[in-house]
Amino acid sequence: MGRSEGPRERTRTRVEWKNRLERALEADDLLLYLQPIIDVPTRRVVGAVALVRLDDDGVVVPPSEFVRVAERAGMATRLDHWVVRAAVAMAARLRRIEPDFSMWINVSAQSVSSEELGTALLANLADHGVPPSAVVLELTETSPVNDVSAARSLAQRLRAAGVRLALDDFGTGFASLLYLRHLLFDFVKIDGEFVAELDTSDTDCTIVRSIVDLATELGMQTVAEHVGSPGVLDVVSREGIALAQGFGIGRPCTEDKFVTRHLTASSKER
Repeated sequence: MGRSEGPRERTRTRVEWKNRLERALEADDLLLYLQPIIDVPTRRVVGAVALVRLDDDGVVVPPSEFVRVAERAGMATRLDHWVVRAAVAMAARLRRIEPDFSMWINVSAQSVSSEELGTALLANLADHGVPPSAVVLELTETSPVNDVSAARSLAQRLRAAGVRLALDDFGTGFASLLYLRHLLFDFVKIDGEFVAELDTSDTDCTIVRSIVDLATELGMQTVAEHVGSPGVLDVVSREGIALAQGFGIGRPCTEDKFVTRHLTASSKER
């Protein structure tokens, strides 16, 4: 039976999702999809965001349906550790095809306050021979960081090792400016809410331009999320945004499809 991706016809309760996720973590049967990230000036694929999925009776379930459950159940750190292991192993394989490939790994605010995540990430990088600079760790603002001091310590440790850091969904999450003040990021990912209609909304253009200016002043690069059309990508380019992702560039897909659609094609173009 093939897998399909999308919402289930029936919704699970929170307890059912918790139990299903617990079984998936124990059995190591979660899935990792990749969404391409391009260098805007050259339009070349330079990396990918690692996105966890759950195979629920043949339906590939996106994280929006179970990640919050994991956070509330205290399982977010376990889920993040699984993603780190799988993403680093995948990065090692993909860098054999594209040596400059970077893997962007989403982690929850809960994990960022724990030194264990940094230890696990660096150990996995060493085990697979992946340079720390090939990984960008994204802080996802689905919940506030509980211990900013601990998060700062982890960020400093990872950056000293060469791992780059990104603030995800900037502009809509918890205390975005507070994070920029206390944590050193290499990238700011502009939330898709402000990007999706850039080609038609002057207000969104003004907001995005102000974010780009702020990031530039702080020495950070910007990434546009939810780029859905060539028109939006043109505006992203005009505004000086360095990197971009979205359905207009490429949808999340399996590792094999990612190689065929993006890495192989990108290599042939050079």
